[in-house]
Amino acid sequence: MSEPVREDVAMLLAAPPRLGRSRLVLIDGPSGAGKTFYAGRLAEDLSGSGLSVVTVHTDDLLDGWDDQFTYWSRLERQVLAPIRRGAPGGYHPYDWHLRRFGTEWVTVWPADVVIVEGVGCGRAEGRAWASLSVYVYAPAAVRRARSIVRDGPAMQPALREWRRREAIHFAADATAIQADLRVDGSA
Repeated sequence: MSEPVREDVAMLLAAPPRLGRSRLVLIDGPSGAGKTFYAGRLAEDLSGSGLSVVTVHTDDLLDGWDDQFTYWSRLERQVLAPIRRGAPGGYHPYDWHLRRFGTEWVTVWPADVVIVEGVGCGRAEGRAWASLSVYVYAPAAVRRARSIVRDGPAMQPALREWRRREAIHFAADATAIQADLRVDGSA
């Protein structure tokens, strides 16, 4: 386990569960900052500590490019509220190629730790339930380079608009300032 993640695990375990019996971790930050990578490392380290962990990627809950921030009610209703009651939640993941929600149902079982990662998930509406909120950041040039590798040049016009909207959201929500932890995702 890397030292920074070990400290993050200790910080999380010191916090009480606030989502029923689960500790909710919200991992937010701009596109390409390293949220998914950090979520994977954290989940691996938590699982290695003997905890049950489930991860939800908000990209699976978006209804296309224009649903950047309105997915929250879907996440809350279908995933977080059931887990808070001790019941499984779930969702139909969005198919970005077909541009619609798929027919497959993904069940999200209550776990010791529920990680939600994606742009906008660390918003004010979720922080009251979170045992730990994390803001992952990286320089704009790093994020843009990652998006070209990940999504290709053809997606860059849509991602430019996405980045413009996320900057407005982060400023209005004060996401980075309100986070319990800030992580440099550029490494």
